[in-house]
Amino acid sequence: MKLKTFGVLLVLLTYGVQAQTIQTKDGMVKGYTSNDIQIFKGIPFAQPPVGDLRWKSPQPVTPWEGVKECTEFGPSPIQNKPEPFLCWTEEFIAKSEPLSEDCLYLNVWTPAKSENEKLPVFVWIYGGGLSSGSANCDIYDGTQIAEQGVVYVSINYRVGVLGFMAHPELSAESGNNASGNYGFMDQLQALKWVKNNIEVFGGDPNNVTIAGQSAGSFSVNAQIASPLASGYFHKAITQSGGILSGRLMQDLVSAEQQGLAFQKLAGASSLSDLRKIPAEELQKISSQREAGRFGVVLDDYFLPTDLLQSFKDGKQNQVSVLSGWLPGDAALFPVNDITSDSFKEQVFKNYGDRTGEFLEYFPANTNEEAAESQKKLNLLNFAGIPSYLLAKYMDKDVWLYEFTHVPTDKPGFPNYGAFHTSEVPFALHTLDQWQRDWKPAERTLENQMSGYWVNFAKTGNPNGENLPNWEPYDLNTGNIMVFDTGDLGMQNRYKDEFEFLTRIMQ
Repeated sequence: MKLKTFGVLLVLLTYGVQAQTIQTKDGMVKGYTSNDIQIFKGIPFAQPPVGDLRWKSPQPVTPWEGVKECTEFGPSPIQNKPEPFLCWTEEFIAKSEPLSEDCLYLNVWTPAKSENEKLPVFVWIYGGGLSSGSANCDIYDGTQIAEQGVVYVSINYRVGVLGFMAHPELSAESGNNASGNYGFMDQLQALKWVKNNIEVFGGDPNNVTIAGQSAGSFSVNAQIASPLASGYFHKAITQSGGILSGRLMQDLVSAEQQGLAFQKLAGASSLSDLRKIPAEELQKISSQREAGRFGVVLDDYFLPTDLLQSFKDGKQNQVSVLSGWLPGDAALFPVNDITSDSFKEQVFKNYGDRTGEFLEYFPANTNEEAAESQKKLNLLNFAGIPSYLLAKYMDKDVWLYEFTHVPTDKPGFPNYGAFHTSEVPFALHTLDQWQRDWKPAERTLENQMSGYWVNFAKTGNPNGENLPNWEPYDLNTGNIMVFDTGDLGMQNRYKDEFEFLTRIMQ
């Protein structure tokens, strides 16, 4: 397979496979071939955000001479050492090494045989609570999506204190009276790279879908909301969560105060002092309970200060959206020692004279019923409501889903149900990267789900040949697609709860 690159075609032999050299706007990159897919890993899309560039918006790459070897993932962002935990086995976790402040790299899988094919582009943004994660997780492999005629791109971005800390001095030096959200800016810089370079990989810069799960879904929501991201993507997929829920969010003043508190915790007297502290040491300090969580900043620059009102006014980037959740998303917020009485007491505290109506949708006549209602409330507040509000306020079609399938058991391992992230290998067609004894019905579900995702990336509509019809969300019917091996089809889910919860949000 050969790609035409600005009229120059270079085919090199490396490691026993045919390696392709591509001329990007910044310099030449050399990848490798696997199963007729050209793969390029570790392409820099911004200058290393180190030294004086720490806590600044990403800067364009400095062009290089010669050929850059792009056969290995670039370093993951600085974070606590990645290790499997609970339901998230090694397939779901970033590689433990290397971790580096110099982390702004992306990866491309392309099936194109020429730069003239203009294939749809799918950009994957990882999860990890905005405090961890990496594009190098096994379940994010792009081979299978590329084999279905899509150019697949995965990107890194800064996380935690290095990615989302705001500070008065940072706001003052920015020129925009804003700080924080550097991780979101990294993502946008990667999208700018895609717009400028993806054509030479056979992709269409005018047909770009951004997709992400958990914090990646928050990120996609942020790009939808940001006026700075206008024109850099054309469709969006959000899986399990979104900023319209109000989570991991601060106004700029509060975020700046957190930055000042972190400076004090670090024993620094100024921003300049903070920039001199090694990144690994900053990470250790940020892991202390007193540091808090760094996340979304409503800065009136990257994001509007009144996010929900911005969506109501239609100021967001209006694109088609595919969005959904899993029952296991609720487990991110454990239900401990909830009783009927304690649940009712909290409801009354939060909703006063609406308590009776609230308990119609979330009953608590017994302790067990109260626990189930709390789980449902956690699920909808975290993931359901953000998806529903996208459907309510976007002026293009939005397709909603719930993934209820419980993956086949792993011998000697607890069954965590349809847990948070378990749908990703089905959507990205990467079950082969997840070491379990998959049943034929699960392989079918993988083909169906990834088929919808690929169709959406290609056309903006998930429907296609040999797939059950998926209708766009209708506020009147409340029908969503339910993904399960024995139950793939449209069902009415949570319509009344959505209407009630969004009504009391007003």
